[in-house]
Amino acid sequence: MLGQFTYYNPTKLYFGEGALRYLNEELPKYGPTVQLIYGGGSIKRSGVYDQVIAALKANGKRVVEDGGVMPNPTTEKLREGVRIARENQVDLLLAVGGGSCCDYAKAVSVSVHCDEDPWEKYYLRFEEPTCEIVPVGCVLTMAGTGSEMNGGAVITDRAAKLKIGHVFGSDVMPRFSVLDPRFTMTLPKRQMVAGIYDIFNHICEQYFSGEDENVSDDLAEALMKGVVRDSLVAVRDPGDYEARSNIMWAATWALNTLIAKGKSTDWMVHMLGQSVGGFTDATHGMTLSAVSLPYYRFIMPFGLKKFARFAVNVWDVRPDGKSDRELAEAGLAAMEAWMKEIGVALSIGELGVTADMIEDIADTVEPMTGGYRTLTRDDVVRVLRASL
Repeated sequence: MLGQFTYYNPTKLYFGEGALRYLNEELPKYGPTVQLIYGGGSIKRSGVYDQVIAALKANGKRVVEDGGVMPNPTTEKLREGVRIARENQVDLLLAVGGGSCCDYAKAVSVSVHCDEDPWEKYYLRFEEPTCEIVPVGCVLTMAGTGSEMNGGAVITDRAAKLKIGHVFGSDVMPRFSVLDPRFTMTLPKRQMVAGIYDIFNHICEQYFSGEDENVSDDLAEALMKGVVRDSLVAVRDPGDYEARSNIMWAATWALNTLIAKGKSTDWMVHMLGQSVGGFTDATHGMTLSAVSLPYYRFIMPFGLKKFARFAVNVWDVRPDGKSDRELAEAGLAAMEAWMKEIGVALSIGELGVTADMIEDIADTVEPMTGGYRTLTRDDVVRVLRASL
């Protein structure tokens, strides 16, 4: 049974080929100074940068550049972005790139007018902003995180080897996001498939929680089947517009809080993956894929009916004559075969983790309580060792 909930998402989306033209509708709503946030320069090579700059200039904006956002944005980079925003009294933070740029922009947005250290306040004490929030807009070039339509912002403290996400409320969500699937086609294949697995796991994190038969699970299953279908097309032909547009749209709906309604949600794969990322600086989607199967095989007995349903409804496993256990195992085997086919990491060893790092990584893993079992530290070590 679905419980009571409130659903609100204020982000306005502009989706489709040529959607960047809608910047001309959004930019006049904000003041004269825009902090342009982007990563390592791929938007310049692809031509997206020039298109965005042209739109900003056409709308009379003063552009303050904030490039060099890394795949796992750091506390040092966050403080640099805050300094830039304060010195220039920016009116809009415009993130052009993937989820890391969007996450970083949101972290900056709540920190510009904060009179405390943002890492301490938001990422260690998990407090909410009480200060003025600088608005954020996004132009997405990579599908995966869903950051373009949620309040999440993940930041890494490299010195402490901590990678932590804070999901802020609706006030921090981007005011608008531009999603042109063509922009995602400039990415290397490895980044594409990492994003695809990120999408899939976002859905799993919400799906594998609670035993209720409800519409949130129905939506999750449809999204998962679509991601699997379109991923196989995109891996064979990265230029297939229909597949890439479906993947981009699925990424948004996977984590804009809709399918979480009525669910307790798990997020343990993310806790494990982020801790691995804190030690290795590995690509986010690959850290998730590397720990997923060992984790799901560990918790499967505690949520057996849902794993059996997953096998039948997502992977089309025929239930004839099979026990729930057999169905569940067949579903995870089908998931593993798909993961191999698209080429994601299947072990943390591939990402640079060695056996002598396991105990230290386990010390940074935050146990979550929304799944089928709350992991003890011994459980965490067991799953990490199985992931090597």
